[in-house]
Amino acid sequence: MALGESLNQLTDRIIRAAMDVHSALGPGLLESAYEACLEYELQQAGLQVERQVPLPVVYRDVTLECGYRLDLLVNRQVIVEVKAIGQVTAVHEAQVISYLRLSGCRVGLLLNFHALHLKDGVHRFVNEFPDPLQPSASSAVRVVAKEVS
Repeated sequence: MALGESLNQLTDRIIRAAMDVHSALGPGLLESAYEACLEYELQQAGLQVERQVPLPVVYRDVTLECGYRLDLLVNRQVIVEVKAIGQVTAVHEAQVISYLRLSGCRVGLLLNFHALHLKDGVHRFVNEFPDPLQPSASSAVRVVAKEVS
């Protein structure tokens, strides 16, 4: 099933806002600075943004607070993980994939603000099975290459 146009439009708006932040600040700052500025930019665009959202783990019908936090949750639909690192690795991608599975969200963005050009730091993930209780959810997330201009 393809993503709805509104979800695609939402992720495009988030990416554009991130590019505005990156253009204004450039690479080299701490993740927390980019996160705060992106939160502000998204709120100014009229989006609902929650920052540092707790994400519990459900294990054997028990909800456990394990200290996981989503950097940003936009319109309660898109997870945004902010990084300021030299290179995104499989561990960073696995983090977003796990957050998608645990939350049941459909789309996650991993944004690396340390990239010289932010378009090279955008990674988009789609959760094919947004129900976290669905047994096949562990292999249901795929990376979607995103054309950014």
